[in-house]
Amino acid sequence: MSLNIRPARHEDIPQVVELMFQYIVDFYKRPRPSEESLQGLVTRLLENPASGIQFVAEQDGPLIGFATLYFTFSTLQVKKAAILNDLFVLPSVRGQKVGEQLFQTCLSYIREYDFAYMTWETAKDNLAAQSLYEKMGGQRSNWLQYEIS
Repeated sequence: MSLNIRPARHEDIPQVVELMFQYIVDFYKRPRPSEESLQGLVTRLLENPASGIQFVAEQDGPLIGFATLYFTFSTLQVKKAAILNDLFVLPSVRGQKVGEQLFQTCLSYIREYDFAYMTWETAKDNLAAQSLYEKMGGQRSNWLQYEIS
């Protein structure tokens, strides 16, 4: 089977939205957002490339995974920085290195465009993701994460 990792395009929106539903609802067990809101998010990234980029993995046509980078800035390094906010691969193709290739594509992108760094987070109980990130050379940060709603 042929795997292709590339930036998302407008014609991918229906498939990307379906993958995002699986990511949000099935994997993270969160409430299902509206289809309009997810379509709006993907469209916003496509139409505002300064805010981020979404990569998709396609295997012989259908999309089987995606990764989303959002852009911010590092004052300490006076450069753009990237947040790998999402990395999702369909359960049926896990173990075939699709996640590794999506991650590597994001890493190559930030290096090619001279970003200061790429950060990401994962759930404490998501051991599979932690294993992937450590295998890819990621290191646990010395920074503590805080959040507020």
